Amino acid sequence: MQIFETRDDLQKTLATCRQSGQHIGLVPTMGNLHEGHLALVDAARKQSQYVLSTIFVNPLQFGPGEDLDNYPKTLESDYELLASRHCDGVFVPSVSEMYPNGINNQTLVSVPTLSRHHCGLSRPGHFEGVCTIVSKLFNLTMPDMAFFGEKDYQQLQIIKKMTTDLCIPVKVVGVPTQRTESGLAMSSRNNYLEDRQVSIAANLQRSLKMTMEKLKQGETNFSALELDAGEFLTTAGLKVDYFNISHAVTLEPAGARDSNLVILAAVFLGKTRLIDNIRVQL
Repeated sequence: MQIFETRDDLQKTLATCRQSGQHIGLVPTMGNLHEGHLALVDAARKQSQYVLSTIFVNPLQFGPGEDLDNYPKTLESDYELLASRHCDGVFVPSVSEMYPNGINNQTLVSVPTLSRHHCGLSRPGHFEGVCTIVSKLFNLTMPDMAFFGEKDYQQLQIIKKMTTDLCIPVKVVGVPTQRTESGLAMSSRNNYLEDRQVSIAANLQRSLKMTMEKLKQGETNFSALELDAGEFLTTAGLKVDYFNISHAVTLEPAGARDSNLVILAAVFLGKTRLIDNIRVQL
């Protein structure tokens, strides 16, 4: 597996790949890899001749008081995991490599409509940071396909719209959420959880499934369902950030006639913020 720290070295190798007719699959990550990330590598491996992962903890998408300084960094084990899944290359740039003029003097990319609710409301500026770094990575690597997890459903929809709106010739592929035996969505932030908190965290997925079943049984009072779910989560020991029944495409609050839905939720368990979602087709 090739390891690249500079844009120049990376682009030389990728140019050779393209000249030889190889399709490039990109898997952007912030490191501290787990089976959720590796599922993206596996998906890229099936559809690409050259699989490139990136590991970059992007400061632009962290707000004040968030966990940038403490975000777990496990570079050597990340390399081993990527190599075990036959990843061909990994790009591990420094902050100065990605933001040579500084993050305070960086052109920003914004997808305003899809960003205004859910995590966009809770984390102002977060999706600007995500879109900016993803657009930079797309321009640097020019992949044929890029793979993102469906756990971050809002992020996935935003990246798809950004790619379409900016006419970036990359196919964005969503990969199903990988879960633990308890149903907890795999996330690097799960590492912050104490053993006793792991079983509590599984209630997030339970609340989503319970609400989905009520919707399929014909319940249409979305506000009441959201309140019920919030009470369930609070009783279980979780602090609710949001629990929203939304249209699966626009991410706006669902209306009575909508049938293509997604339930998006975020909670705190101690200082750890967890997100999850479930699609509902009525």
